[in-house]
Amino acid sequence: MAETLPDSIYDETQVPDYTLPDPLISEDGEPIKDADMWMARRRPEILSLFETYVYGRAPAPPDAMSFDVRSTAAGVLEGLATRREVAIRFTEDLSGPELDLLIYLPDKRSGPVPLFLGLNFTGNHTIHPDPGITPSGAWAADHPELEVAETRGTSASRWPVEMILKRGYGLATIYRGDIDPDYDDGFRNGVHGLFARDDSEGDAWGTISAWAWGLSRALDYLQTDGEVDTAHVAVMGHSRLGKTALWAGATDPRFALAIANNSGCGGAALSRREFGETVRRINTVFPHWFCTNFKQYNDCVADLPVDQHELIALIAPRPVYIASAEEDLWADPRGEFLSAQAAGPVYELFGLQGVPAAQMPGLHQPRHGTIGYHIRAGGHDVTPYDWEQYLTFADHHWKL
Repeated sequence: MAETLPDSIYDETQVPDYTLPDPLISEDGEPIKDADMWMARRRPEILSLFETYVYGRAPAPPDAMSFDVRSTAAGVLEGLATRREVAIRFTEDLSGPELDLLIYLPDKRSGPVPLFLGLNFTGNHTIHPDPGITPSGAWAADHPELEVAETRGTSASRWPVEMILKRGYGLATIYRGDIDPDYDDGFRNGVHGLFARDDSEGDAWGTISAWAWGLSRALDYLQTDGEVDTAHVAVMGHSRLGKTALWAGATDPRFALAIANNSGCGGAALSRREFGETVRRINTVFPHWFCTNFKQYNDCVADLPVDQHELIALIAPRPVYIASAEEDLWADPRGEFLSAQAAGPVYELFGLQGVPAAQMPGLHQPRHGTIGYHIRAGGHDVTPYDWEQYLTFADHHWKL
């Protein structure tokens, strides 16, 4: 018999009282007084807690990893861009899992270009109607009933490729299923299958950790591409892939900026608010996303040794952007803002401003500190408005 889940809270008056863990108090109770103490002592503590109790511990990249630049075509998109496709392989066996990385770079460039990197939900060929994009083998295996022609460009509204290129940025993306399928398969498929696994260990890595690991492997390739400014690569994600972008930003300091769009529970939203999607619900419906240890807090989230403001804080002193949508109550917009706000004291250790807002801002009133935040009208989606804020945020911080 299916487990019955409690109704979700959508009324602020029903949010339980809670106390957030203090990111500036070490595990032995010592106050963290400066940025050096944070980086040397408190940050490693918090990172280890997230690895142990939320996302799981990911392995190092395999020694046999290699890159195959399959195609490069200049002058695509009516002369706007160069399109590159790269296979990232992890074994010498070509039948093993590989990541198909799609890259667009603006043709009008005077040197290496900054770039946004993110996973997509529905296949590389769905982000733009460009007929030159090759569908990945993983996408074809996941969707044998679909024809490429009927799916090409179907997610283009979430990926304003031309806007990004005209602003002087590149864009790179990978189909999430190339890294790990998004279903509870016992971790036999995708990159999990490349490594020995002991599920008796509660901190074995889940799917979100695997997706973040894959983003880092894409960055490994980008660091070999002389046309990409790898000192300025932003990792961006929406929804469950927004959770992933934050974890990638926390675990890999090479990402210069992290962006989470409508990331909700397990992303930017505070778990202790239990508003919208809760820890119990997410672990029940998506048991593969997080490590097994996370499930022990389904009914006692107040005992969780971390909360999501500390995930945002792990990205300090690098910029991070959190975005919400008015109708997306499932992702708890207020909890996302409060989480971003509560990460501010860590940024202040570095002499940086967190979110420049004492109260949650109104619709379409973005706040761009070193932590950026906005809430827009509409629902659970990525829109051109969102991308305009991310591009402006990168402009402000990178000043390129």
